[in-house]
Amino acid sequence: MERKTKIDAVDGRQELVITREFDLPLELLFKAYAEPEIVEQWMGTKVLKLENKQHGGWQFETTDPKGNKYGFNGVIHEFSPNRKITRTFEMENTPFGVQLEFLEFEGLTEGTSKLNMHVIYRSAAARDQMLQMGMTQGVNMAHDRLQRIVEALK
Repeated sequence: MERKTKIDAVDGRQELVITREFDLPLELLFKAYAEPEIVEQWMGTKVLKLENKQHGGWQFETTDPKGNKYGFNGVIHEFSPNRKITRTFEMENTPFGVQLEFLEFEGLTEGTSKLNMHVIYRSAAARDQMLQMGMTQGVNMAHDRLQRIVEALK
């Protein structure tokens, strides 16, 4: 069954709620966010650091087709295997501020699972700016890649 990522953005609020069901067991969905080798594949980025623990840090780097490098980083505040990751997210060298992300992983059946993300921005305007940059399409494409790549690991 084809699944789509849903993004709920209430006008005037500084938050998003992102949900996606996957045809993957809970453990594999969680691994897609916790194992650097898998993260690199579905996100199309280089993992420079991924410390999956409370107060651990993470740092990714992406290179565009012109060779420009873009960095992303944050702090992991909570890491509970197969349940939850709470982290900050920052795009380096951009005017966008830090956002706070609550990722919750839920097993639905033996072979399906769900990701619930609650993302909080500094302001409603900052959130709206991210949405206007094509975030919805980007998240859908990334989650589609996650499904395809991780499904091959079953």
